[in-house]
Formats: sequence, C-alpha cells, structure tokens
Amino acid sequence: MYPDVDFCRDPQAVCSHEKYPDLKWIAGMFRWITEVQTYDQGDFNYMNRLIRFVDGGLQDWTFVHGMSGIVTQGCHEPPCIEGVEFDGADRMATFKKTLRLLGLSVNDGSATGRRLGELNG
Repeated sequence: MYPDVDFCRDPQAVCSHEKYPDLKWIAGMFRWITEVQTYDQGDFNYMNRLIRFVDGGLQDWTFVHGMSGIVTQGCHEPPCIEGVEFDGADRMATFKKTLRLLGLSVNDGSATGRRLGELNG
C-alpha cells in the first residue's frame, strides 16, 4: 500500500510522511479496531461498556476513563505504566467537547444539547 515507505528504517513515517499525510489516521483507525474495540480484560469489555455508556445517557464517566487508559497505556485502570503520567483530565475534557460538538448532552452539570433519542427525530 505504501511501497516507498520503509517503516523499519523510519517508524516515525507513520506520523510525519509528507507524501502520505493520511497515514497516521489509517494507522490510528487500525489500532482502534484491533486493540480498543476488541479490548476485554478483567471487568472491562469495551463493547459492553460502550453500550452501557450510551444506554445510560452518557453519564458513566468511568467508561471514558477506562477507554482513555486503553488508548494511552494499554489498560483500563490507568495509570498502568509506572512512571508514565496519565492525562485523564485532558482526555475527559476533549471527549466531552467532542460530544457537545456532535450536539449531544453531556450529563455533568454543564452545557446542554440534544439527547441521543432526539437525533433520530
């Protein structure tokens, strides 16, 4: 797919190759599909927790915290890597901002928007 990119010699090409700026998004989607959506460790099954989060009205912020840990550190109970800082508050703020940009209500006592059920009607 990218015959002129030597990922062994230049692993940073995923994020910085000038000819293929979309490469980082393709790699990110691949990782999301293969590592995050399939995550099932201990009491955290990503797909089950996602369904509960949505069905529960986007109120269980432990889901977002766990998902952020999976993405950044490979586990759902961050910090998972000793000595590595976990930016949970920043990730939570970005997640809530994204929900608001999509027009969804964020049930944390702040900004209003449309509820999930209102999107279809």
